[in-house]
Amino acid sequence: MSEVHQPSSRTVQLIGRVSAICLFVFAIAYGIGGSVIEYAFASDPLGPRVFPVALAVALGLLSVWYWFSPGFAEGFPTGPLLLRVLAVPVLMLIAVMLFEPAGFAASIFVLTLGTAILFGAPPAKALAGSIGHAALWWFVFSYLLEVYLPAGALFG
Repeated sequence: MSEVHQPSSRTVQLIGRVSAICLFVFAIAYGIGGSVIEYAFASDPLGPRVFPVALAVALGLLSVWYWFSPGFAEGFPTGPLLLRVLAVPVLMLIAVMLFEPAGFAASIFVLTLGTAILFGAPPAKALAGSIGHAALWWFVFSYLLEVYLPAGALFG
């Protein structure tokens, strides 16, 4: 079993404040990125900018709230737990790198499968859940929201 260091009250506040700053910076970057999306005005009355900018505003407001009320923070993980926590961003990076050559569905499948296995799901259930997750989001984006999703160079 991995150990988790229990931080002092002052450390908890520092962790909360540093996290709040990081989230606020991310919100600003995400909002700027979303606001410069180009689109044809006639295609959609709101356009594709609304969703990322609204998310950025919500994240910015929540980060300000978190600054003033950081609440309880867990200690920093160590050992195998730390490796699992660090493996998640690596899986996300792999999924992003697969997006262009393998397409949306394969990218989401790999991300979901890797995350499920990392956190102890049985392989058969991880595989079934990953297939269902990829299919669900493909259906939602492609058919319900009518958003173009790349099939990937490998799949044509």
